[in-house]
Amino acid sequence: QVQLVESGGGLVQAGGSLRLACAVSGRTFSSYGMAWFRQAPGKEREFVAGFRWSATNPNYADSVKGRFTISSDNAKNTVYLQMNSLKPEDTAVYYCAKERGVGRYDYWGQGTQVTVSS
Repeated sequence: QVQLVESGGGLVQAGGSLRLACAVSGRTFSSYGMAWFRQAPGKEREFVAGFRWSATNPNYADSVKGRFTISSDNAKNTVYLQMNSLKPEDTAVYYCAKERGVGRYDYWGQGTQVTVSS
């Protein structure tokens, strides 16, 4: 069993930054990849950023490319999402997810709220 716990959300002004963390526990930090999703009120959950251990570079949604950075610290079993130049449209609940295979996410965190004020 794997558990994912997000933290680091909060209220920030437009143009500010936040760093989200996803602590991975339960057995081992073993996965095909890791990703961040977000869901704003009234909207569908959308992919934000992700990486695969076998890939050279991470992947980002066009809306966050150049502003967000996904990374990991394997010694701490933690995945991060550095969010810079935040915009009000970034406001959402952010979830981390473990990718078991291509497009298959088997574990999800509880989410952390990010609110960006104008």
